[in-house]
Amino acid sequence: MPNEKLTFNDLPEVVGKLCERIESLENALKDNFAKQVPVKENLHVPMTVEEVCSYLGISKSSFYYKAKHGGIPVIKQGKHLFVYRDELDKWLETGRKSQVPLSFEEEHEQMLAATRHKAKPREL
Repeated sequence: MPNEKLTFNDLPEVVGKLCERIESLENALKDNFAKQVPVKENLHVPMTVEEVCSYLGISKSSFYYKAKHGGIPVIKQGKHLFVYRDELDKWLETGRKSQVPLSFEEEHEQMLAATRHKAKPREL
């Protein structure tokens, strides 16, 4: 087509071919974008106390208690406390209870491991 001499009468046909080629390029671009892996959101972002409270749905006093006793991973910068979102999510994941039911033997082992002192055998 580039080497041919075009006349006014050829314009509708040429424009139609160009539209088809543009549409095929658009479809190829859409397919290429669909195949690409989505960019992961940066979760290593510091959050303020208010943001953490709204994220977890707790009050400020509960946050401060959990930060002191519960082990929320906080960072102190001067007078301000910050929590990284990815570390907070990891902390939440470690607090989950196991979903798999334990067998009687496994429960017994856990109870024995949790006791601080072994009972002395009775003398009869």
